[in-house]
Amino acid sequence: MRLILSFLLLTIVATSCKDTKEKQMTKTAYDTNLWLDYTKEATTFKLWSPTAEKVKLNLYNNGTDGSAYQTEFLEEGNDHVWHKTLEGDLAGVYYTYQINVNGQWLDETPGIYAQAVGINGKRAMVLDLNSTNPQGWTDDQGPKLKYPNEAIIYELQVRDMTIQPEAGSSYPGKFLGLVESGRTGPQGVSTGIDHIKELGVTHVHILPAFDNYSIDETKLDQPQYNWGYDPQNYNVPEGSFSTDPYHADVRIKEFKTMVKAFHDHGIGVILDVVYNHTGRTKESNFNLEAPEYYYRMNEDGSYSDASACGNETASEKEMMRKFMIASVSYWAKEYHLDGFRFDLMGIHDIETMNEITASVKVINPNAIIYGEGWTAGNSPLPDEQKALKKNTFKMPQVSAFSDDIRDGLKGSVFEEKDKGFVSGKKGTEESIKSGVVGAIQHPQINYKKVNYSDKPWTENPWQSVSYVSCHDNNTLYDKLKLSTENQTVGSLEAMDKLANAIILTSQGVAFLHAGSEMLRTKQGIENSFNSPDSINEINWHWKVDHADVVAYYENLIKLRKAHPALRMTSAADVQNNLKFKTVKDGLISYEISNNANGDSWKTIFVVYNANKDPYKLTLDGIWQQAVSGDKFTLENGKTIEKSVMVPAQSMFIAYQE
Repeated sequence: MRLILSFLLLTIVATSCKDTKEKQMTKTAYDTNLWLDYTKEATTFKLWSPTAEKVKLNLYNNGTDGSAYQTEFLEEGNDHVWHKTLEGDLAGVYYTYQINVNGQWLDETPGIYAQAVGINGKRAMVLDLNSTNPQGWTDDQGPKLKYPNEAIIYELQVRDMTIQPEAGSSYPGKFLGLVESGRTGPQGVSTGIDHIKELGVTHVHILPAFDNYSIDETKLDQPQYNWGYDPQNYNVPEGSFSTDPYHADVRIKEFKTMVKAFHDHGIGVILDVVYNHTGRTKESNFNLEAPEYYYRMNEDGSYSDASACGNETASEKEMMRKFMIASVSYWAKEYHLDGFRFDLMGIHDIETMNEITASVKVINPNAIIYGEGWTAGNSPLPDEQKALKKNTFKMPQVSAFSDDIRDGLKGSVFEEKDKGFVSGKKGTEESIKSGVVGAIQHPQINYKKVNYSDKPWTENPWQSVSYVSCHDNNTLYDKLKLSTENQTVGSLEAMDKLANAIILTSQGVAFLHAGSEMLRTKQGIENSFNSPDSINEINWHWKVDHADVVAYYENLIKLRKAHPALRMTSAADVQNNLKFKTVKDGLISYEISNNANGDSWKTIFVVYNANKDPYKLTLDGIWQQAVSGDKFTLENGKTIEKSVMVPAQSMFIAYQE
């Protein structure tokens, strides 16, 4: 018995020592810079792989074809960081890594820290990144923000904005096309960046623009489309958006040129990032370096799949956390980005999200970090560790999308026929009120009646991203049309305008789906991730046909920018200054008092009337009218007192100076 106990004790001690040693080794790797080290005199190649028995480096003359002209074996460090320094100026040389596991060579990989790749992302390239900087890059900077809810975000896909021939672009569907000024469409309407500038938004949110698997860059003369939520190389722009995907430096130069052009117009650039899963599983670059390490696995050894895309990454593991922090920070620093939207952020752990945010804020204090506070399936990561919407209060510098106000306004995205506040559904008012105050604690909200949240989930209003539509699901116009019957175009226009009027007068971060200002339709295609351009493109005839709607959105944005009371900075400010007045089926009114947040208007009276009939409201005191129907009078509005008739399906605003 004594011998057995001694043996067990020795086993436990040995295992403990082994675990401690492995943690120490991983920690050393965690602190190691794994980016390529390039100078004109020498280049050091590095790759972390605790699994590999051997690692080799293959050098190529191009990123397309041909055999390696040179192969070198990397040396293993004590921390499983394999490395090799080669003398001379290797700029322009393409390369891949290969690891040997159990006597077998895996497929070649450009490495997860690749910063430049050739066609279809198969081979990385050694590059002097300074050579890709556009003129004036060292002085380039985006807009300054004191609080995230000063931003008005416009979500777009690079290709959608300029691919229609009527967009008049010289570079349709490209980074350069998006920022080409002076382009006009039908009847001379502005398109591309000029349209975005006219609209007045402060930031563009670009759907995934890193290198993805879906688009074959060798066949860009053939119809192809994909949103890009299938990551291949995380630290490299997508080649199909460049004018030349064969040369690794071109996509980088053109992405930077795009960012600088937006900045020159006073517009920030936010990148949609997808670290929660990889586009492939067994053959992913992660698995070609450290098989299975970067993923969460089920107890039976299968891949966990909270992304509903075949796998999910394990942000809580040290080297995955390191990669995410390094990658996002790299985009912020190298590409001067102004924010990041995290796809399925709920798959990531809270600690990682907080560390990413802290790192990015050092680089750009004005950066905005937000994401989807949910998962698409079950995950082994405990809920209390997940970056879920309900855990937003644990991430003090991170914001999350409010599905409460989204579906409260238009109906559930999962039920085509379901209606919301603007389309006549009763009992949605508490969900709208919760969205208006930015999901904070407010004494006048019954959280038991909020559609998805039975309690407040933000510490401050700017932690809630207010939106009614995005790239996912039906467009706002399509949803309203599908869920209501026998509606006139005028009624659909009114519902569309009211929905985003509520978004742009709510206390959270205002977020708009590109094209909603011109009644964008995807012809009822809900999930258009790989639908053709005919479904996804912005049709610039819409801007002509719905010029009144476009003008309404422009005025809404002017209103929000002019009045800081619509974007208060703390929960206390909202609690003290925003009071709901009349709340009944299809009608919500509230007052914002005390020159809130330094506003020039002492008191603001806001009414949302979703009913199909005008509504007569009694007024206390004398007011000036600012918004009624389509009419905006932001200065010297007409005097009103005693009562007002609020037009049907519209927002009304009055003020006292």
